[in-house]
Amino acid sequence: MDRTLEVRTPESIAFSYELAGLGSRFLAVSVDVGIQTLVMFGIIWGLIYAGSHLGAAARDASAPTKIETSLAIALIAAIIFIVYFGYFILFEAFWNGQTPGKKLMGLRVVRDGGYPADFASVAIRNLIRVGEFVAGLYAISAVAALLSPENKRLGDMAAGTIVVRDARAAKLADLLEAPSETAHPLMLSAQERALIDQFVARREAMAPPNRVMMASRIAARVRPRVSRDLQQLDDEELLTRLSVL
Repeated sequence: MDRTLEVRTPESIAFSYELAGLGSRFLAVSVDVGIQTLVMFGIIWGLIYAGSHLGAAARDASAPTKIETSLAIALIAAIIFIVYFGYFILFEAFWNGQTPGKKLMGLRVVRDGGYPADFASVAIRNLIRVGEFVAGLYAISAVAALLSPENKRLGDMAAGTIVVRDARAAKLADLLEAPSETAHPLMLSAQERALIDQFVARREAMAPPNRVMMASRIAARVRPRVSRDLQQLDDEELLTRLSVL
């Protein structure tokens, strides 16, 4: 079930997020698990291939020691961890809160309050994913998400994160059917136009850190849907230009 979360900043600028439902999150994880499985098959095939070519040399060598066997087991365990859990940490930390599955489903991880996810929060939510998987193949997580008003699984509760839907550009057919006064050549929603206008009107009264943070958050939301020349502008200049278009 999808729900909406509204976040209001100290400058009285309100952000509204559509929370990702359990179904869309499950589909995103399914895509990611499929990718991970393909990667693991590739690694296994590579190890078998390497082992077949090194077999002759291995038969001439002495038997492996306990230390060598332990190192080999540790290496295999590390590979499995990186593929199945490091995958989520690395993608969400360095790909703006998204994995390939989340991007395909139009989802994104953000911190409570709508702030971009940082490495610490991403690492916490995905390390707890290990326990969630071991404790029942995410069954406990599914129950927690259904009961949580913000659709949070246990990892989200511990890390202070939420999973939201990305704002999507309007479809051409919808724009053509809509009344002319609501359509906009930049395909920004009425809420996004209001956010931009509120920021531009109130920015002089904001503390410099808050001003930079607010400009960054609003610009990140609209930048993918503006023309290429506008995308080259810095955050505040972009919002200033959009406010007069």
